Amino acid sequence: MSGPPERNKTVVALDCEMVGTGPGGRCSELARCSILDYHGNVLYDQYVRPLRPVTDYRTRWSGIRRKDLLNAVPFAQAREEIRTILEGKVVVGHSIYNDFEALDMLHPGHMTRDTCTTPHLRRLASFPKSRRSSLKILAGRLLSRRIQVGHRGHCSVEDALAALDLYKLVEVKSH
Repeated sequence: MSGPPERNKTVVALDCEMVGTGPGGRCSELARCSILDYHGNVLYDQYVRPLRPVTDYRTRWSGIRRKDLLNAVPFAQAREEIRTILEGKVVVGHSIYNDFEALDMLHPGHMTRDTCTTPHLRRLASFPKSRRSSLKILAGRLLSRRIQVGHRGHCSVEDALAALDLYKLVEVKSH
């Protein structure tokens, strides 16, 4: 599905992975950000150095390891690069408010598509109205795709692509 030409240039998918900082790793900070264009091509995929020392890499979920952050882009630089890419774009993601929080960034609500809260996706997956589903379950049910498997943690490129493909299933109803 290629979509209308104007949408091809204005829609991007975003996913971030976070690590824990502070006592017990309770604070979430950005450690990787991936942005894909409408066709699934990677526009941005960088490891990001958190502002505070990492106390929990959360590798099982984040896929982040200590070595990944050794030459990572400083947070302020990454945030500016990301902001430039996202400006004027419809941003697709899953539970995307977490990503924007980690980026310490606001994006206009009318320019955001969250596959976690899209009623059409819930209906397609036969979930009750009140249920929010994980990206893993939605991708399995609606895309016949297995994601987030194994012990290596999530991959932000894979997750962004799954969110983008879910969005494409219902994009006509989402605009």
